[in-house]
Amino acid sequence: MPYPEPIEKLVEAFEQFPGIGRRSAERLSFHILREPRARELARAIDYAVEHALRCSVCWNVAESDPCRICADAERDRNQLCVVEEPRHVEALERSGAYRGLYHVLMGALNPAEGTEERHLSLEALVTRISAAPPHEVILATDPDAEGEATAMVVLEALDRLGSRRPLVTRLARGLPAGSAIEYMHRGVLEDALRGRRAVGGA
Repeated sequence: MPYPEPIEKLVEAFEQFPGIGRRSAERLSFHILREPRARELARAIDYAVEHALRCSVCWNVAESDPCRICADAERDRNQLCVVEEPRHVEALERSGAYRGLYHVLMGALNPAEGTEERHLSLEALVTRISAAPPHEVILATDPDAEGEATAMVVLEALDRLGSRRPLVTRLARGLPAGSAIEYMHRGVLEDALRGRRAVGGA
């Protein structure tokens, strides 16, 4: 027997989120009904949707366009670090180990979960590099199966630039396999950035 319509709609809304199945959606829905501050969550969601922008240069989430990093004249424009998600930018920024620019793919290649090549900001990356080529592109995808697959499609996209393709490096294997960049501590990220190496052709 289905829940009353207001509850069922809430459960169905939670089910739209990655990794949330029916049971988890039900638990979240009933937690919200018990939580007096639930309306604060609704207001926070509305505020984020209304005020968060996507930087037209790097695709990171921001409050302004261009974002504060792209607009910062002190950043090294000869380095472009390609990451999967905005949280990876935040992790690298917290480390203080990197002072270049970023490009956010907005996901990792994972067809099983519905993320295909067309969902990534690859065309924007190629267009950006064509217009203002950096000296180096650093692939900073997660060291897991999805991150490796994502790095390969980025390389294939950059190969379309031919002789105009910049040097492409990967973060060194100081990153533990199967881990995520946002959980790395500063020293690990510093070592990984210092130990990066060239990959692919050219």
